[in-house]
Amino acid sequence: MHVLILGGTTEARRLAGLLHGTPGLTVTSSLAGRVASPRLPPGEVRIGGFGGTDGMAAWLRDHRVDALIDATHPFAGTIGFHAAAAAAVARVPLLALRRPGWDPVAGDVWHDATSLAHAAELLPGLGRRVFLTTGRLGLAAFAGLTDLWFLVRSVDPPGPPFPPRTEVLLDRGPFTLDGEREVLRQRRIDVVVTKDSGGAATAPKLTAAREAGVPVVVVRRPPAPEGVAQVPDPEAAARWVLDHFGLVPPES
Repeated sequence: MHVLILGGTTEARRLAGLLHGTPGLTVTSSLAGRVASPRLPPGEVRIGGFGGTDGMAAWLRDHRVDALIDATHPFAGTIGFHAAAAAAVARVPLLALRRPGWDPVAGDVWHDATSLAHAAELLPGLGRRVFLTTGRLGLAAFAGLTDLWFLVRSVDPPGPPFPPRTEVLLDRGPFTLDGEREVLRQRRIDVVVTKDSGGAATAPKLTAAREAGVPVVVVRRPPAPEGVAQVPDPEAAARWVLDHFGLVPPES
């Protein structure tokens, strides 16, 4: 049996590790190639796009894929819709692995935004020194905010356009609470911008902001395809694959 994991996330790597070595199962992970030095999961790996829905459907057929797992980032854009359409065309069962989003707790000062552009509109009324943790893509939405100072954290250096008063912090999660506290303190951050990515790897910034009384602009997730089976964690996704094919996990 052959499983294709659309990956690039911590959960996707974890899932590949759980399934790798299962007798009778080949695991291939597909990475978009947007990060210069990605963390590679165990098993076979392909890097690059498919060429849309038709290209993905052809790949599924040509490589005799028996199940497709969409474990991409919640903000990965159209890949989820391409996966749903391609799986339907190729008649391959599809499962979405989606980490739960974040919910505010007592003490949080959150402001919901529907997009990066909406987040940029909110910022002037919330602070002057911005910790922007939405990645290196989409910075053009903030380029017109010439009066604000930005700390942009990303894995790879961002390209223009981005705000003129910008410091770039190259770093990769998971991040620690002490580390996030220090970032807010050293840079005198008075507002944080984040996507509702969910998960524990980048959540400490929310705790640090809560402790410091710093408001957080939370960009909510875009719509996802309807009618796709979904699980919240890699362990549940691994069970789905094993049960679907009647396979025995590698540790048994």
